[in-house]
Amino acid sequence: MSSRYRNPLVNIASMLVCGLLAGVVVAAGVFPAVALSGMAAVVGGDAFGKLPDELIVKRSPQLSYLYASDGKTLLATMYDENRRDLPLADVPLIVRQAVLAAEDQKFYEHNGVDIKGIARAYIANKRAGDVEQGASTLTMQFVRLSISYSADTAQEVVDATEDTAKRKIREMRYAMAIEQRMTKDDILEGYLNTAYFGNRAYGIFAAAQVYFGKEPKTLTAAEAAFLAALVKFPGDFDVISLKGQALAVARRDYVLDEMVGTGALTAQQGAVAKNEPLKVTGKFTPNGCVQSTNIKWGFFCDFFQRWWNQQPVFGVTPYDRERSLKSGGFRIVTSLDLTAQSAMDRSIDRSVNKNPDLPGGKWKYKSDAVLLAAVEPGSGKVRGLAANRNFRIDSKTKPQNGKASNPALARRGIRGSYPNTTNPLLTGGPDIGGYQPGSVMKIFTMVAALERGYPLSTVINTRAPYVSRTRITGTPNCGGYWCPTNSGGRNFGPQNMWNGFGSSINTFFVPLFEMTGGARVIDTAKRMGLTFYDNPRSTLDDYYYSTQAADGWGPFTLGASDHTPLQIANAFATLAADGVYCEPIPVESITTSKGERLAVGDRRCKQNIPVDVARAAIDAARCPVGDRSLYGKCQGATARDSREIIGKHIAGKTGTTDNSKSVTLTITTKQLAISGFQTDPDWAQVNHAMSHRVINPAVQYALRDAMKGKESIQFQRPSNLRLVTGSQVAIPAVKCRTVPQARSILNGKGFKVEIAPKQVDSDCPKGTASGTNPSGRTIKNGIVVIEVSNGSKAKPSAPPQTPTSPQPSTPPGPGPNPPPPAVVAARYG
Repeated sequence: MSSRYRNPLVNIASMLVCGLLAGVVVAAGVFPAVALSGMAAVVGGDAFGKLPDELIVKRSPQLSYLYASDGKTLLATMYDENRRDLPLADVPLIVRQAVLAAEDQKFYEHNGVDIKGIARAYIANKRAGDVEQGASTLTMQFVRLSISYSADTAQEVVDATEDTAKRKIREMRYAMAIEQRMTKDDILEGYLNTAYFGNRAYGIFAAAQVYFGKEPKTLTAAEAAFLAALVKFPGDFDVISLKGQALAVARRDYVLDEMVGTGALTAQQGAVAKNEPLKVTGKFTPNGCVQSTNIKWGFFCDFFQRWWNQQPVFGVTPYDRERSLKSGGFRIVTSLDLTAQSAMDRSIDRSVNKNPDLPGGKWKYKSDAVLLAAVEPGSGKVRGLAANRNFRIDSKTKPQNGKASNPALARRGIRGSYPNTTNPLLTGGPDIGGYQPGSVMKIFTMVAALERGYPLSTVINTRAPYVSRTRITGTPNCGGYWCPTNSGGRNFGPQNMWNGFGSSINTFFVPLFEMTGGARVIDTAKRMGLTFYDNPRSTLDDYYYSTQAADGWGPFTLGASDHTPLQIANAFATLAADGVYCEPIPVESITTSKGERLAVGDRRCKQNIPVDVARAAIDAARCPVGDRSLYGKCQGATARDSREIIGKHIAGKTGTTDNSKSVTLTITTKQLAISGFQTDPDWAQVNHAMSHRVINPAVQYALRDAMKGKESIQFQRPSNLRLVTGSQVAIPAVKCRTVPQARSILNGKGFKVEIAPKQVDSDCPKGTASGTNPSGRTIKNGIVVIEVSNGSKAKPSAPPQTPTSPQPSTPPGPGPNPPPPAVVAARYG
């Protein structure tokens, strides 16, 4: 029966007989004079009148659980205190009986204060001359715990637990107040979920898990008695070393005897329980990402936790949000797909340790990282993050990590990140900006060009080297300008976007970057999810990447900035989803301890790229990975075997930085995009070359296995054919004309005319037009660059060529535009 129905005179009597013992125990004599004199002596006669009538009981901290996308596989647990509340109905009767036998056998009879128990404790302590018995009921203990969890300051916690008379009086008053508004079962449930059982186990659920590796519903009488005995002395039994086992058994047997005395067990049942061996599992509940249930899942867990700490709904500050995660009792179903994650882990192991294309099957540079990130197009769900690293803090006393690969760091005794690290290698942040992706960055120039109206059939004469508009500092290069070339210095001649992308022609994409406008390209990259952590001023809104500077930052299109595998995977996922950009998100659902589903886990998507632009870009991106353009235009491939290995419709791009200091491969289907990097996260200027024989199969086989059993969905054609063929017009021949003449002719046809910054070898007289870039045909009203001859191949005796047709009446335009200031040094060939 609820205590609220008891005679109120009982409560009055309880208060009148309460007295104070010296030290810890509050004693009450059976005589009012003793109680009143003790009370007055210690706290003053009006102390009870100043105490509040009620205590607001706050919910104690709860474990949060992270599951894989199947909703069943546990990834990690997060907690400040290892606790999970259970309703009393889920706590078996034998456990409840054991706790009451050990702590408060009159629990269902008193009103929160046991008058007889207080008197008994008073007499016993007086005889002993010391504190041997307390008089706290289970309700009073629950009050003490509740005050601790309701405290807002450390001092309030101390006040709630210190051994003083004042604290005892408060507990009694609060205990009687609580019993006026809570049922006995509610109080018992609260106590069982709040009590500390030692070894970081709070509440009966955690205690059963930590000590016996089971849920409370399967505890035996002997196990229940052992746990009940721990509440009074939670720190005296070490589950790891089994220190004090004899004492633990003695305490258990004492509780079993008390259970026999209360009638919870028969004498025979008690004897049988005493003969049961005490078998403690000694297994602590893992806490946090470094103790994830699979060491390979820690990188994903860390990405989730960083994401959580950025969500304002969970608190005002990152600290508040972390506390919310570790105490809120959330059930979080993450986006981690076990099939994709397992495929990525296996593929990395195959590529690094069992690679048939490598001598001995192994890559010899252990410090190199192979990093894979998988994103689902159209949702932004991060389906896997894998690395040839353990997400673990390296031991300080017995470190496994060797010295850093960077000689400068190694000389200072700094260790590297292999095999253990907790750095966000795959997802990055202000502390880790990422790595140079190489030519995969050409995708952003192509998308921006398509947005501006340059079709896939745009032709550029891919001469090597190409004299760009980017000034360089330091070592001279083409008279102060950056002059990129192609692999092997090859001239590919006139090429369209399919072939330029498929064969990864540098001297196609640097001119295309300049024709499109660097600021446009950077804006497109941002809308596809790139973050420029390597920018020293932190944001693209500063001058370093401003419109003024970006137009001269041609190296961007070849991979001069730093990015992470997650960013690149999500950029290709954006195109595979017909231009729908989705914020990378690590959750499927988040449910509170009350069963309420939070919308913070929902997808966050926006149509950032026009549908037809995305489809056109994907069509060209099929060329590098050996798939077929829907228009039959692919003539080059840098990872041709990808289509055959994966066996699905795919699009993607390889990337190789200067001297192969990092290599990448990114491939997407309609359902999944994976980006892979091979790099040294500890030393960007590593002195050995990475290999596509490592990163290519890592990505290819990971995507193949992740897509097993899934439909091969065809990409779609753009509905706007102008993005394919464009409205193209012929470019007039201006070879060997004067620059003003050539400019006038081209302006007359509606082209936007620019002058190449450096003269080129030509058989035309020096200072005249040697030709145009592009040549032949280009889009209507597009940019045409006049290339100027240096006369190196002109015949000395040949007279200057004069125009054969009347000159246009249009006056000549202004002279060559000065190139913008340099913002980066050239790093790419």
